[in-house]
Amino acid sequence: MRIIKASMVSIGFGLLLLTQTATATVMYDQNVTNDVIFGSGNANGAFTVDRQNGIELGLRAKLRFDEFNNPQNIFNSNGDGTYQFDNIAPPTGFGFAPGSLATAIWNFEWSINSNFDGSGGTLDSLSYLLEIDFDPSAATNFIGFDPVNVSNSDNALGDNSTGNGGGLVDPTNYASLLNVYNLAQNSWNMEFAPIDFVSTEVGIFDFALTAFGPQDEVLARTSIQVINATVAEPQTLLIMLLSLAGLAWIRRKTN
Repeated sequence: MRIIKASMVSIGFGLLLLTQTATATVMYDQNVTNDVIFGSGNANGAFTVDRQNGIELGLRAKLRFDEFNNPQNIFNSNGDGTYQFDNIAPPTGFGFAPGSLATAIWNFEWSINSNFDGSGGTLDSLSYLLEIDFDPSAATNFIGFDPVNVSNSDNALGDNSTGNGGGLVDPTNYASLLNVYNLAQNSWNMEFAPIDFVSTEVGIFDFALTAFGPQDEVLARTSIQVINATVAEPQTLLIMLLSLAGLAWIRRKTN
């Protein structure tokens, strides 16, 4: 996997994409073609989608854990390509790193269909760039890589007839299957990436997904933002309210 890590590189990509995808029309809260094919019980919908040149690219975020650490089909979409999640504390007792500050309560999910309308080709006919921002500030610090064209992967593969949860996951034969299928999807947590992430840090995290043609021309692109907000625990809120009440009483007494 070739990883691009540098905010200046990402800015360069951004300028290139803006100039080459001026006609793109990104749509919000969409279903992807044909369905969500990874895992089981994962609902369709709430994707931010671009469909161009026979290609469909989709990104979304979803609540990965509830307060009881159960997986959810809750997407918290604001209808404009942003998704908001409130973190009280890292999840415990569930997930790959229970209780780890690197484990977000949300996942980001991507879908690449290289032939959603019959006018495209198989997955290996294109190259792709998934950019993940690890800077919680308004600035961006992306790592970027091709999530599809790798030697092995647990991506779910299928075509426009693959049913919900019916994607093929075959890491051993993965590379040889890219010239058979046109649909790849996955659901990832920020803890998987080779860079530090603190799940309780308030901020905005950007994600972008781009498909390139044989001459490195941009054929489709979509992007989302995940707003990571921290909610004070009930006892913290009570202390804050009592403190404010105390200050108000002192102010009245001294006036």
